[in-house]
Amino acid sequence: MGIRFILMVNKQGQTRLAQYYEYLTLEERRALEGEIVRKCLARNEQQCSFVEHRTYKIVYRRYASLFFLVGVDNGEVSDLFLIMEWFFTRILKCHASKDIAFECNLCITSELFELRTANSIWL
Repeated sequence: MGIRFILMVNKQGQTRLAQYYEYLTLEERRALEGEIVRKCLARNEQQCSFVEHRTYKIVYRRYASLFFLVGVDNGEVSDLFLIMEWFFTRILKCHASKDIAFECNLCITSELFELRTANSIWL
């Protein structure tokens, strides 16, 4: 029950952060990430932020050039996870505005101001 995985990918589909809460082999993770990322990147802004894939419901949100994807069980309340993603992007924006070198630009240039920071905030 609950969150099965969290992914952060850029617009080119490259995974920048991946955290799994259930065991998947490396091959299964690559296949799953590839399928989900292709589905989410192909959608336009007018479509909803929920996608069903296999046994998961994917809740995603785009922020600047990054996509935040959360895989949850099909029976979970998706709105809560969308709010959680919104909250996380607000934290990143606040954190980025304090970093002068970052210059409030959450783009690929600094690759998410070192993934350690994102990892510590997210997880």
